[in-house]
This record gives sequence, C-alpha cells and structure tokens, in this order.
Amino acid sequence: MAFPKERIVKTAFELFSRQGYNSTGINQIIAEAEVAKASFYQYFKSKEDLCVEFLTVRHQYWFHELDVFLMHEEVLKQRMLKAFDFLMYMNGKEDFRGCSFLNILSEIPVDNVKILSVIQHHKTELRTYFSELLNNEELSDHIYLLFESCIIESQLFKSNELIEKTKKLINTLLP
Repeated sequence: MAFPKERIVKTAFELFSRQGYNSTGINQIIAEAEVAKASFYQYFKSKEDLCVEFLTVRHQYWFHELDVFLMHEEVLKQRMLKAFDFLMYMNGKEDFRGCSFLNILSEIPVDNVKILSVIQHHKTELRTYFSELLNNEELSDHIYLLFESCIIESQLFKSNELIEKTKKLINTLLP
C-alpha cells in the first residue's frame, strides 16, 4: 500500500476526474484514500493545497509520459505527429478525461491565483516544449493551439477523430 500522501493525491486525481474539483470534499478524499484526518492535514492545509500538489504531480507525470512516448522519434516531423498520437494514447489510457489542468480551471474562481499559477505554468511549459522543438514561434504557437484544441474536442466527443484530422494538417504544415 502506498504512503498516505501518495494515496491522497491518487484519490484526489480519481475523484476530481470523475466528479469535479468543487464536488469533491476533503472528507470523501480522506475516506477513499483510507487515511486519518490528521494524516491529511499533516500534508495539506486545505483542499486548495492538495489541488496544487495534485497538479504539480500531474504535470511531472504528464511530461514524463510524453517524453517516454516520443523518446525514440528523432525526425522532427514524425516527433510532432507522434505528439498527437500521445493524445490518443492518453485518451485510451484515461478514458477521454481530458486535461486535468483545464478541468480544474473551469471550476476555480478567477481570483484563485494559487491554483491558476500552477495551471498557467503547465500550459507555458507545453507551449515552450513545442517552441523549442520547432524553433519557429509562429508555427509552434499554431501547433500548440491545435494540440490544446484536440485535447478539448476529444474529451467533449469521446473521439480521436479530430486528432487524426489534425495530424493530416500538421503533415502539410511541416517540411
């Protein structure tokens, strides 16, 4: 059995994904993670602090998975196409749950700077990831926006169809 902190974060991911951030209470997390209330508060002062930790762990996990998925692809065009295959891989693995960061964003108040800054950090890192790969700011921003759109649309329609269509477009955009 995992350590209490890891169980809490894992349970938060499952519950936030299934029922949303606002509909998930601390007591439910404590019960389903099978930890004592004191253990929860030993690691997290609030649900907001848990959310920040969850998103930080999710960020590390997501980029690690992306790096592993693209590890053996050295040709730039193929690497970019495979990044979109990664979305389909994650959709299959996580049943079209979409982007944890955008899901949480849709539920927090606009003045929640603590969580918002973690979400912005993740999206900035993703945008930078494409920028560094392509070394062309305009093109990388377009691909970043296509990537983000594919995440949202595939979650909405529980389908990879638009990801496949986007890959065809990217194939024409890249040399």
